Amino acid sequence: MKFLQNFDIEVIKYPEGTHELEFDVNDRFFREFGENDLVQNGNLTIRVSMHKGANLIEMDFHIKGSVRLTCDRSLEEFDSPLESEETMIFKYGSEEKEIDEDVFMITRDTPKVNVAQLIYEFILLALPAKKIHPDHRNELDDEEDELDGLYVYIDSEKESEESDDEDVNVDPRWEKLKNLNKKK
Repeated sequence: MKFLQNFDIEVIKYPEGTHELEFDVNDRFFREFGENDLVQNGNLTIRVSMHKGANLIEMDFHIKGSVRLTCDRSLEEFDSPLESEETMIFKYGSEEKEIDEDVFMITRDTPKVNVAQLIYEFILLALPAKKIHPDHRNELDDEEDELDGLYVYIDSEKESEESDDEDVNVDPRWEKLKNLNKKK
């Protein structure tokens, strides 16, 4: 847990204005969050542009690098490029709490904000839903391939039976409208 202190931003020491910060994320970062099935290895750079104002702090996170993923098809590991931009707002208030998924409330005397958990969540959110090894990306999915080249045939006997049934169950008002059209 001491490693994650490297992701502390001492917001109290920064004057109002824009400040640029940079963090490096490597395999050790992912190990600090315990075992997960999605990402265990990666090499990313996180640039944080912090805009400190009188009533709030806005942090723009730009994440760029690569993570090691396991292919959903072949179970081979591969390095996948990852790039993401996220924004987090820290408002000053009476207590520290999460207001929204993008807004936190902090007190004016909060000395530092640890962004490690935020960075971890942003990385997980940026992962592709389907993790396909680059060697297998050009292959078609079995589901997509099933309908190619198939034709749909309509049985004319069944269709005529259905149309006869529809005529029997026609609302009399519609029948009168059809007769009006025939008179013209």
